[in-house]
Amino acid sequence: MIRFRFGLRPVADIQPWGRERPSLHWFALTDGWYWIEVGGRELLRYSDRTLQKWAEAGGAEKASSYVDYYVVRLWEDVLEMLPEIMEPVPEDLVGFVAEDLLDWTSRENTPQAEEAGLWHASRSMHMGPLQNAPHLRWWRTIIDGDDVVTVSWKHRPDHEIEFAGPLTGLTTVPTSSFVAAVTDFDRTLLAAMDQRICLLEAAGSPPGVELDLRHLRHEHEERSARLQRALTRECSTDWDIIRAGARELSAVAADPEPDGSRPSQGPARP
Repeated sequence: MIRFRFGLRPVADIQPWGRERPSLHWFALTDGWYWIEVGGRELLRYSDRTLQKWAEAGGAEKASSYVDYYVVRLWEDVLEMLPEIMEPVPEDLVGFVAEDLLDWTSRENTPQAEEAGLWHASRSMHMGPLQNAPHLRWWRTIIDGDDVVTVSWKHRPDHEIEFAGPLTGLTTVPTSSFVAAVTDFDRTLLAAMDQRICLLEAAGSPPGVELDLRHLRHEHEERSARLQRALTRECSTDWDIIRAGARELSAVAADPEPDGSRPSQGPARP
């Protein structure tokens, strides 16, 4: 089972953008919290230790134990990488795509290795706004008629901000369940935002806040078409190049540095 979960903060509690000319827009109106349920676990949920530390520091009481940010960022990140996730990984590249790829960006690579590294990274979810976020990766395989999407995660330990659950994990879900979860996330978020926009169109902008209601509705309609575009966009992968580059990068990963050390893991997305 997999679900993309979220909650939206009431409009009256959303902090407008800008000091001199406070304003709101579609992005800001998705202010809230989100998490991912997969394989019986909740990803992007903060650990009790981290929540206790924040409480002891006297910070503002959190509305949720989950990531507190604009929900649209998770939605955008999922749709951005959806075509890559939906592209089946050939059986001979499954070992490569499942690797924790070492910091290939710190080396001089051949064009093939560079392409393979980018292909590998395209299945990593962007977590830029979050501190010490887990490294989440997704890929699809169709082997002997078994069509599944694999999700793996890896947390960095010993950091002041920790997430709940095991430091590492890997699970698979049927591809049909993954697509259904993304579709449900898209429809649920858009429905919630449509309701929010209707209320604003009826009541007007909050006092002292700039809000272009006509543009807000136009942007909502544009965003409503993004899932279908993501589902129909096909990747044009040159598998011969990826295989050649994968062999190079895997060979580097298998051999230690001359001083016996290994480079640290590279970023989630270059």
